[in-house]
Amino acid sequence: MFDALTGKFNSVFKSLSGRGRITEANVSDAMRDVRKALLEADVNYHVVKQFCKDCQAAAMGAEVVKSLHPGQVMVKVVNDELTRLMGPVDSKIYFVSPGPTVIMLAGLQGGGKTTTAAKLAKLLVGQGKKPMMVADDLQRPAAIEQLISLGEQLEIPVYSERIKDAVKVARNGIKEAKKAGCDVVVLDTAGRLHIDEEMMSEISNIAKSVNPHQIFLVCDAMTGQDAVNSAKEFNERLELDGVILTKLDGDARGGAALSVKAVTGKPIKFIGVGEKLDNLEEFHPDRMASRILGMGDIVSLVEKVQQEVDVEEAARMQKKMAKGSFGFDDFLKQMQTVRKMGGMGSMLKLLPGVGQQLAGMDIDEREISQMEGIVHSMTKQERSNPDVIDASRRRRIAKGSGRDLQDVAGLIKTFKRSRDMMKTMSAGGMGGMKNLLSGKTDMFGAMSGGRKIKQRSKRKRVIKRKGKVRRR
Repeated sequence: MFDALTGKFNSVFKSLSGRGRITEANVSDAMRDVRKALLEADVNYHVVKQFCKDCQAAAMGAEVVKSLHPGQVMVKVVNDELTRLMGPVDSKIYFVSPGPTVIMLAGLQGGGKTTTAAKLAKLLVGQGKKPMMVADDLQRPAAIEQLISLGEQLEIPVYSERIKDAVKVARNGIKEAKKAGCDVVVLDTAGRLHIDEEMMSEISNIAKSVNPHQIFLVCDAMTGQDAVNSAKEFNERLELDGVILTKLDGDARGGAALSVKAVTGKPIKFIGVGEKLDNLEEFHPDRMASRILGMGDIVSLVEKVQQEVDVEEAARMQKKMAKGSFGFDDFLKQMQTVRKMGGMGSMLKLLPGVGQQLAGMDIDEREISQMEGIVHSMTKQERSNPDVIDASRRRRIAKGSGRDLQDVAGLIKTFKRSRDMMKTMSAGGMGGMKNLLSGKTDMFGAMSGGRKIKQRSKRKRVIKRKGKVRRR
């Protein structure tokens, strides 16, 4: 997400870090680079111009000029201005009583409306709502079947009709939702070009007929300024309540996210960060600004952990680690939790300073599947007590999982070392972690069961014996 833009910003801040103080000259140089980076990210020209003007004014404030850390100062200035540019945003959906609350999705073809409708419905279920989806995309072949299939996966009802009257389908869908006792209707409409007058008239008629309580425009973040231009046109016809940006997990340059609020005046409400049906997040400008600047997003990471990690289960794991009885079954549970949270790559990118280091680095989730295959080929005894796995058992496990013997041996060896290291760290609590980080505990010793490993000095000692010189 925004890797190219993050890299450009980091280069600007590094160039300032060697300067003694903030001056008008070095701020101007920095803003020139920032302007170029934003334009390359397909941010609206007028937005870029105003953004750089605001950053320069903030950087030349009295308190900032006195600072001896120009790089740090500019990070804060740019972070504050990015947050202001994309916000403020209220990502909550306000529900009416009595229901149902009608939420209509609109947008261009291929923007991901149907999948977003399912993601939004799943999000609403998590908030304790009972949604119904209405398949009102009567233009795209198989659109109705797609929404029905997604509804079956989520166990959420879908209303559909095999007619060509989109207004009638929308009205009938809302009536059916009332009968079924659903308190929210998610209306999936057909994709349309904002220059197609006939199609734009149709969606205007749907909105006038059902009077939706919320209208969200679904935009593909990878289309940059095109998404912003379409948002402007749709807003003039529909009076939007907000925007949902999709495909932010792809090669999004950032133009749509940074421009849409300033150009249309409509906030980004939600962002799609993956293909899975739970990959829809509420949009927070301050968190997005931190991600763009490579500072991570600890708050979002903590929220994901709180949603997926059971506190009592975590306590049991902690006790097992302390005793050294952590087995492969526990390992599988952790892998499943990581996958629920979006995978290891998406989690690591939320850590400060890690996201940029991962740019261009491929974290292959298939390796986790391969590890799971190896573990599933073990017996119950082997999973609970990996120490019983000898050479013959390794061969059987390798054959059963379809992996090489080296893969099995490598996984078992790494697992045992990690288990022993976790035992050492858990036994000392936070003190154990501090000792490990400070060097008081030998990490290699911890990974080899607490045994100390003497490291030879890099300096070679010269020993003279009987006129000969031997180096060791």
